[in-house]
Amino acid sequence: MYPKLIGALVALGLTATIATAQDYPSKEIQGIIQWGAGGSTDTVMRSVTPHAEDVLGGTVVMQNMTGAVGAIALNHVAGSTADGYTLLMGAENPMLYKVMGLGDKDYGEFIPINILARGTPILVANKDAPYDDYAGLMAYIAENPGEVRIGSTGPGGVPSVVTAMMNTVEGELDLIAVPYDGDGPALTALQGGAIDVMPAVLGAAIEGIRAGNIKPLAVFDLAPNSKLPDVPAVTSFNEAYSTYLPWGPFFGVFVPKGTPDDVVAKLSDAYATGARHPDFVELMDSRGFTLMSISGDEADAFLTKWQQGTAWLLHDAGLTKTSPEEFGIARPGE
Repeated sequence: MYPKLIGALVALGLTATIATAQDYPSKEIQGIIQWGAGGSTDTVMRSVTPHAEDVLGGTVVMQNMTGAVGAIALNHVAGSTADGYTLLMGAENPMLYKVMGLGDKDYGEFIPINILARGTPILVANKDAPYDDYAGLMAYIAENPGEVRIGSTGPGGVPSVVTAMMNTVEGELDLIAVPYDGDGPALTALQGGAIDVMPAVLGAAIEGIRAGNIKPLAVFDLAPNSKLPDVPAVTSFNEAYSTYLPWGPFFGVFVPKGTPDDVVAKLSDAYATGARHPDFVELMDSRGFTLMSISGDEADAFLTKWQQGTAWLLHDAGLTKTSPEEFGIARPGE
């Protein structure tokens, strides 16, 4: 009697699981956005999600859950039921939580549904700077140690990582780091001559470049960017940069590990389709983002390389609280 009863219960549970996956979504999906309304992550997610909803045949209710550099949202979703009804809509920050002492979880707790796009870092200079390209900047720094002022936005920001990358690849550069509260104020300072050079994302710098207020020196990518095809990639000067590239702030949709495979597949298909929608493609292009739309093993490999390169660059620059080695984060190439 008992074996038959157990068998019936197992069969009933299996049937319910299959039905749930087939019927997904049967209720509203919660989309938890790590950052506040109007920011880049919020804009990206609210642009792509309506197109994903059309494929899913369901509704994703998006909510901004801010605080602790995004850790509150991440911990909330990590603690939710792994059933596909709570999504984390985030950016790159969680990959640095452990080494920066901001939390004990990162995207290793999640399955990447789609890494949608990434920003492209670019090195720009004041329009009157006495150098017009990357090689000229390197020569000027060597000839004028301690004179070049470079903008900074704090540990983990684009300027800090790119500067650490330059120091690692080129040897320690004698620069003066000038702190600012965000890319916007730093780029304004660059245009006014308060600083000389600034690593920034292409989307934030491109209007200043087009207006002639700042000049581009190099793109921190494996190849030139179509928006600025005449600006060379740093790998054309030093192939060692390819160890850390492609790199840049990114945006992605995630679910907790343990979410059923077919639910993951439905979500991945929906967001991949949404990322191909002309309106979303146009938004990414207009903001200077590089469209990625990757999932599965490709997304996992990107996240691993991003974390390894960034964590060790920041650690070697003395900007982390704990060594990446403590968390099993290998050095790039090891």
